[in-house]
Amino acid sequence: MNRPTRVVDVLVVGAGPAGLAAAARLAATGVGTVEVLERERHPGGALRHCPRSGFALREPRQPVGGPALARRLAGAAVAAGAVVRTGVTATGWAGALTLDTTSPAGLERITARAVVLATGARERPRSARLVPGTRPAGVFTGGELQQAVYLYGQDVGTRAVVVGAEPVARHAVRALGRAGAEVAALVTTEPWPRPGAFAPGRLVAPVPVLGRTEVTGLLGRGRLSGVRLRHAGGRETTVACDTVVFTGDWIPEHELARHGGVVLDPGTRGPAVDAALRTSATGVFAVGDVLHGGEGASRAATEGRAVVAGVLAHLSGAAPWPGSRVAVVVDEPLRWVAPNLTGAVPGRFLVRAGRRLVRPVLVVAQDGVPLYRRRLPGTLTPSRSVSLPGAWVAGADPAGGPVRIGVGP
Repeated sequence: MNRPTRVVDVLVVGAGPAGLAAAARLAATGVGTVEVLERERHPGGALRHCPRSGFALREPRQPVGGPALARRLAGAAVAAGAVVRTGVTATGWAGALTLDTTSPAGLERITARAVVLATGARERPRSARLVPGTRPAGVFTGGELQQAVYLYGQDVGTRAVVVGAEPVARHAVRALGRAGAEVAALVTTEPWPRPGAFAPGRLVAPVPVLGRTEVTGLLGRGRLSGVRLRHAGGRETTVACDTVVFTGDWIPEHELARHGGVVLDPGTRGPAVDAALRTSATGVFAVGDVLHGGEGASRAATEGRAVVAGVLAHLSGAAPWPGSRVAVVVDEPLRWVAPNLTGAVPGRFLVRAGRRLVRPVLVVAQDGVPLYRRRLPGTLTPSRSVSLPGAWVAGADPAGGPVRIGVGP
């Protein structure tokens, strides 16, 4: 089938905070035609259904709600000269830097000089968590819940259980309160460091927390009637509810990257990149939650702005695309690191733990040779990452083994 074809200078896939920030900064440099594709009807990504205040742009610093920030980011991109197209889905690759798209207007093929993947992440649903039981109504991820409540005003039930301990669990509890639902419990497999209930805010009643507890089954047909729980020590109980919300446990939206032959990192499950945010495919960059999932809008926007230097260097020919790069990996109890390849640019590296670590010493080494060591002043948790400076990259041997980040004595 013949498709209309076009050529742009930079094609950004995804209009969340990372993609919009990248497009605004790129367009402002005068690099040429910058186009953003977004499959949803409106730009902004998850910000559109996060009405809480507390988000902030760099300038001005006044905190705003998610929808307002989404509008500001989209407006800044358009004002800088970028073209933001919504309702357009990138369906696959027709060449190294050529994407096929579909929209209500039809099929199209777009070739770019550089492609920036900013496709974001999603929460792992109940099916992927292998929670047994029937398939009743009333089962949500955190993102689905917030869309149902804040975008569509849907009925989400009267009594709920929230699964997870990441910050998004707090937002799920607030959304349920907004919808008039009682939250029976917050359930997490992690130990809960603070005894007592979880207090999400003055507008929502405190919620009992069941730490070291997992959901082992869903009950009910037609509509959820309860969840079966297993507590530490093996004791099992059942909580009556008509809604359950699975939060956190992020999966990068990496399908487009994978179909384009981009190498994925086994730790993050997103594209493997160096500190310049270059993937394994020449001319293809990746930014935001597609790299790791679970970070906030501020971090995503920061990565979007950071990719500009690499894109400009690539387009000008000033920085040849690197060939083999040394992998950066983590050892248990750490979960992942991003970026996860060495390169000429030091950058900063995000590290996420697999369990709660109190004042850990992070050690970076290659082939037994220490490159960096730092004791963190606080606690590292599975729900928040820590940022490490990357000056140690200059000391890594390009011909050596992988650089390993672990926890030392």
